[in-house]
Amino acid sequence: MRTEPQQRLLAHLVQLARPRHARWDPLGLMSVRAYVLEELHSCGPVEQHRFQEGTDAGVNLILRLPGQHAELDPLLVGAHYDGPLQSIGADDNATGVAALLELARRWAAEPPRRPVWLVAFDQEEWGMVGSKALARELRHRRQPLELMVSLEMLGYTAEEQDYPHPAMRLVYGDRGDFIALVGNASPAMALTLPRLAQRLGRHVPTKMLPVPDAGRALPDVRLSDHSPFWDRGYDAVMVTDTSFMRNPHYHQMSDTIDTLDLPFLAAVTEGLEAALRVL
Repeated sequence: MRTEPQQRLLAHLVQLARPRHARWDPLGLMSVRAYVLEELHSCGPVEQHRFQEGTDAGVNLILRLPGQHAELDPLLVGAHYDGPLQSIGADDNATGVAALLELARRWAAEPPRRPVWLVAFDQEEWGMVGSKALARELRHRRQPLELMVSLEMLGYTAEEQDYPHPAMRLVYGDRGDFIALVGNASPAMALTLPRLAQRLGRHVPTKMLPVPDAGRALPDVRLSDHSPFWDRGYDAVMVTDTSFMRNPHYHQMSDTIDTLDLPFLAAVTEGLEAALRVL
């Protein structure tokens, strides 16, 4: 029997997991955008942050929730709502958006320690266009952030696990049963990343990977909306089930809801709520 959080996540997945690429299925993208906007708007006013890079245009959706301490720098939590070319995109990235919507619902009802900006990014699959636009704008305004958190594929587990470097298998193991935290190596993150991993680890097996130089030596760890924030000098972390290093359905039409591990997704969401609300 599914728990109530699992049922809510599944209800979101049913609405989100469909073709929704700006070039391949723009109507699907518009439908998903409307759903995410409605769900976020139920928690508070939503800014439609429009951007254009050359011929590429889109809309980031931003919900700003108050924290218990309004004077603290905000936490930005984001997930991209567009999908890959020729894919249902259940894990990539309907799972991240479903978790984002669940976090919004909880934090609107019970504010976390600091203000939180929840962002549904557009055009990630076209080169992180939406997150690049927002990161650039925030840096131009000199907007401080406590941390940027990118929710990137949160719902797939497997018996086997690959890595961007073979030696990592000796440290992280052979089984794809954990959630990964990939963060930039900075003095602040030397404290923040282990704390997040410890708190999240109370709910789901968690492993962390700090990377220097904005991950440029490991290009595979830059493939989500956190990397534009790294490039603009912000501390950021990607929360991920490791994507194509575990999930054989990556960018395929077979990336469907029935391939997902819903209890795992629910545990990740619970852990994120607990870990981030006290940051």
